[in-house]
Amino acid sequence: MDTKTDRLIRKLRLRHLELLVTLSETPTMRGAAVRLHLSQPAISKMLGEIEDCFAARLFERSHQGIVANALGASAVFRARAVLNELARATEDVDAMQSGVTAVLRVGAPSVTAAVPAAIVRLRKRMPGVAVQLREGRVHELIHRLLEGELDCVFGAITPELIASDMIPLLEPVVLLKDALCVLASASNRSVAGRRRWQWADLQAAAWVVPPKETLVRQAFITAFLNSGVTPPEPVIEAMSSVTIGTVLRKDPSLLCAVRLEHALDEVARGGVLRIKVLPQVVLPSFGLFFRRDGMARPAILTEFADAIRSVSGAIASKR
Repeated sequence: MDTKTDRLIRKLRLRHLELLVTLSETPTMRGAAVRLHLSQPAISKMLGEIEDCFAARLFERSHQGIVANALGASAVFRARAVLNELARATEDVDAMQSGVTAVLRVGAPSVTAAVPAAIVRLRKRMPGVAVQLREGRVHELIHRLLEGELDCVFGAITPELIASDMIPLLEPVVLLKDALCVLASASNRSVAGRRRWQWADLQAAAWVVPPKETLVRQAFITAFLNSGVTPPEPVIEAMSSVTIGTVLRKDPSLLCAVRLEHALDEVARGGVLRIKVLPQVVLPSFGLFFRRDGMARPAILTEFADAIRSVSGAIASKR
């Protein structure tokens, strides 16, 4: 540990870290004072102590209020992570005192075949674990991972993620290839009897697809363009996996374009078939991400990564 870090540990208190986070969320010193139940002079004094420890100005003051500069934003990010880790430590101790052997906090999309299967496999190997699954968009989940709210995230490696400054902070542990898939009702006789299709063959079909800003829709459009035909306009445009699955089962005339994770999930629920369409269209891979912090991983994380690997192998055989 270097001298500056040692000084920070000796001088800074948790209340200082709380103030850093509060100031990033409150535009005025008065607002921070009210939230922390302190006087404004006390807030000013604490901020001076923080900036003295870092030997840098972290916030810019003006008549409009107080705003973190680039140095301050970095300090706030780390302070929030420390406070979140402490909160998780408290939750873990409480859970373990009640009989749980370990707690795993996983971020994942709302539709995934790999994560539920991996959780079941994990609990067979470690029956006493508790799993908290948080669903959402991968970019938001990665933020929560880096801020210490989650232990790992399973999600697509999107162009947005690649273009961000978060990639160097992440450790990809498992990568799973993904592809555009076509689903049909099991009672759709017009497609069920044929083993393979070309995209151009399905141009006149009634399609259910997600909105144009999604990677799946863009891949869907590209598949038809590459086949030399105009991409069909969908009869239903929807994001919800529940909606997509319901209309597909209720209307046998529909076809649906989804990613592999969604396809496997729907097929497992029954009443839906996956239609082979060539050429295959590749989508950004899925990955299991940890924070790149150089620390030894607890057993529950390594076991979950092994479970994802095992599931990934089974999924790869179905591509």
